[in-house]
Amino acid sequence: MAKTEKEKKAVEQQTEEAAVTEAETPDSSEAAETAEAPAEGSTEGAPAEEGSADAPANGKKSLFGKKKEKAEKPDPLKEQIKELQDKCMRQMAEFENFRKRTDREKSQMFDTGAAHVIEKLLPVVDNFERGLASAPENEENKAFAEGMQMIYKQLSKMLEDLGVTPIEALGTEFDPNFHNAVMQTEATEEFPSGTVAQEMQKGYMYHDTVIRHSMVAVSE
Repeated sequence: MAKTEKEKKAVEQQTEEAAVTEAETPDSSEAAETAEAPAEGSTEGAPAEEGSADAPANGKKSLFGKKKEKAEKPDPLKEQIKELQDKCMRQMAEFENFRKRTDREKSQMFDTGAAHVIEKLLPVVDNFERGLASAPENEENKAFAEGMQMIYKQLSKMLEDLGVTPIEALGTEFDPNFHNAVMQTEATEEFPSGTVAQEMQKGYMYHDTVIRHSMVAVSE
C-alpha cells in the first residue's frame, strides 16, 4: 500500500512537470507561423523593390521615346509656312524676270520703231543738203537760203537729240560695216589705196546701229 501511494505521487509529479513544460514551451505550429510571416513579408517586399528599381529605367525609356517621336514628326504648320515662303520667293523672281524682259522688249520695239521713222526722214535731210548746196548766192534768194539753212539745222539738231549721228567716211579706211562702195577711183597721195575718196550719200547710225550705210567711192 505504501508502494502504491508512492507510485501515485510519482505519476502526479510527472504530470505536473509535463504541464509546466507545456506551458513554458510555445506551440510548434505558432512558431512555424511566426517564422513564416517574415519570410512571406520579405517575399512580398522584393517584387516591390524590383518594381521601384525598374520604374526609373522604364520612365527614361519612355521619355527618350517621346523625344525621338517629336524629333521625327515634322510640324505641319512650319512645313506649310516654309512651302508658302518658297512659293512667294519663286513668284517674286518670276515677276522680276518678266519685268526685265518686258522692259527690254519695249526698249527694242521703241528702237526699232524710231529707227524706221528716222530712216524715212533721211531722204528729207538729203534733199535739204542738195538744195543748200545748189542755192544761188544773189541777194534776191539770200533770205530764202537762210530760211532753208535754219530749218536744216533744226532738223539736224532734232536727229542728234534722238541719238542719230552721221558716219564718218571721206578720207577714212574703207569698212564694209559702215560703207557701201559703188565705184572705184585711182589712188592719190591724198587718198591712198583702200581709202574712201568720195562720199555720194551720207550714212547714219542710230545709237550703235547702222540705219543707212554711206555710199562711197574707194580708191584702188
